[in-house]
Amino acid sequence: MLRFIRAAVASGAVACTLIIGGAVSVTADPVMSGRLEALLGQEREALRVIPSARLATLTAPPPAEARQIQTARPEVRYDRAFLASLPRASGGADWRCLAEALYFEARGESVRGMFAVGEVILNRVDSANYPNSICGVINQGTGRKYQCQFTYTCDGHPERIGEPAAFAKVGKVARLLIDGAPRQLSQGATHYHTRSVNPRWARTYPRVATIGYHHFYRQPTRTASN
Repeated sequence: MLRFIRAAVASGAVACTLIIGGAVSVTADPVMSGRLEALLGQEREALRVIPSARLATLTAPPPAEARQIQTARPEVRYDRAFLASLPRASGGADWRCLAEALYFEARGESVRGMFAVGEVILNRVDSANYPNSICGVINQGTGRKYQCQFTYTCDGHPERIGEPAAFAKVGKVARLLIDGAPRQLSQGATHYHTRSVNPRWARTYPRVATIGYHHFYRQPTRTASN
């Protein structure tokens, strides 16, 4: 709901200002003025039947923190100083799943490396070949030792967060990615591995990037002719 409504009709040089709960001033020829008064009367009637509490909610400005999110979201920079400048991150189940994956898979990487690993997970969420949620992608295959998608979820070792500072850092990366940070590092990659291993699929999937200790690959898209 707008607190102020301004309208101009060029042909009649009409200008009117409506202030909710206030006065209306109209300068125009009599015919156009009558039409505007009729329209404004309908507006007043519509406003009259809205409960006052609801009207106050509709016309109130957004909270300061909401305005800050809308107008002051920082541009992502891939450096530790940028992450340090951000407030501590938090979120729901998907945020926790992504933060844990980044902690166990990439906490020793550069900021760019952390983001790239997170991008792979979100790229899989967007792919029809994988589950359509962050937690679903990360836990795919979990329960079968060494048969899962992310080894830390099925290696038989408990998943303990032993480095709170590192978890806070990757938590910020997870928050930025979930909130829509651009995925511009991984080139659409759906797979990665460390330089110390050479999985079978790496021989057929095109490598699209190397960042830090990881190589990144994009799974070919299947078509009807494949």
